[in-house]
Amino acid sequence: MDEPGIPELLRDHARTFALTLQLLPVSLREPLGIAYLLARASDTVADAGYVSREQRRESLWELEEALQAGNPDAWKPSIPVETLSPAEQELIKAVPRLSKQMSRLPDQAELLHLWRTIVAGHLFDLRSFSEVTAPLSRTELEHYCYLVAGCVGESWTRLIAGHAPEVLKTDVSEMISLGCSYGKGLQLVNILRDRTADHEIGRIYVEEKEITGLFDLAETWLAEGLKYLSLLRPGRILYATALPHDLALRTLRCIRNHPEAERVKVSRATVYGLLAKGVVSLWLPRRGNPA
Repeated sequence: MDEPGIPELLRDHARTFALTLQLLPVSLREPLGIAYLLARASDTVADAGYVSREQRRESLWELEEALQAGNPDAWKPSIPVETLSPAEQELIKAVPRLSKQMSRLPDQAELLHLWRTIVAGHLFDLRSFSEVTAPLSRTELEHYCYLVAGCVGESWTRLIAGHAPEVLKTDVSEMISLGCSYGKGLQLVNILRDRTADHEIGRIYVEEKEITGLFDLAETWLAEGLKYLSLLRPGRILYATALPHDLALRTLRCIRNHPEAERVKVSRATVYGLLAKGVVSLWLPRRGNPA
């Protein structure tokens, strides 16, 4: 049986992202697809609830060492794979192959940096919530949001600058800063949405008494994201980059309106509506649509 390629792995682990990826210019699809799958693999190890915290930390330390040595394809997680689902086992098995594909890309250094930062976020998470749990401080929360999502906004921007610089309306350094805030805002919305389920497994990212202030912080970061979007020229990249913002904003509003709900969810109809609304930008004349 043939080993699953990037499209098959994305189909099994990220259907929405797989659709978004197809909207991007061809040169961006492979690096971003590989980056997503590798980060998803390390996240799978970090969240393997049936494996002891020590085993998960050890596996991620081994990955961190492999990344520092520039040899991530040598990583073989020392966790019992039988505790994972068949799809997760397939993803972990694909890591050496994906890493080798990454090593042939011009963006390898950027992707390695991104993966190292995300792995640092996994390790921060496992260290922060040991057997005796305590809520994260505001500083720790903001740092965590950077490690697992703000860095994605930075790398996303540098990849756009490398592959489609004409899409950026302003200086790359300003876009990187805005992209970082955008990524942190998306992550904070996820944390606010999932806080009840996270509390049940001992991960207290936020205290209930801080919720109002964190709603405001999420809105501030998403406003930075909106500014980021305004500085992208119309086209495929803007369409793909805007969808998470629209979904996050609607999710945040739902959480504000239903603060006691265990987990709010934007309806499928709303998602389809946002997708349809954005399609208009893909039909603009090429002069105004360089991507």
